[in-house]
Amino acid sequence: MRILRIATLAIISTLVLALSLLAPALAANPVGTWLTGDKKGKVKIVNCGEAICGSLVWLQEPNDPETHQPKTDKHNADASKQGRPLLGIPIVLSMKPSGAEIWQGQVYNAEDGSTYSGSFTMTGANSAQLKGCIMGGLICKSQTWTRTN
Repeated sequence: MRILRIATLAIISTLVLALSLLAPALAANPVGTWLTGDKKGKVKIVNCGEAICGSLVWLQEPNDPETHQPKTDKHNADASKQGRPLLGIPIVLSMKPSGAEIWQGQVYNAEDGSTYSGSFTMTGANSAQLKGCIMGGLICKSQTWTRTN
């Protein structure tokens, strides 16, 4: 009888430990569609291997006001990419977990055509902070993103 009690306690302890380790991973799920900080775009975050990646899937103003054609990645430092449509371009690039509710990697800014070191941090179930940095993290700019349907 005592051995059975000890075995039961061991199983319960193991389950509690497993659930406590699993709970933060379940709570910090960045996969989904996010409205950018300026509310002018939406980025769809997906799993890409061990990392997360995200592409621009919606723009408030998808067409250039002058040409009435879809906006392009005209500021990209790579001239061969300047003609590609903004919709569909990768924004969140191979961000890997680096702590509870934090992913680090790179972020592309289509407004200036540059790629920065960056992070994606869950700040709530439906809010996150996207940060892009230069000079080894000395200068950073961040946006608060909101999960959307």
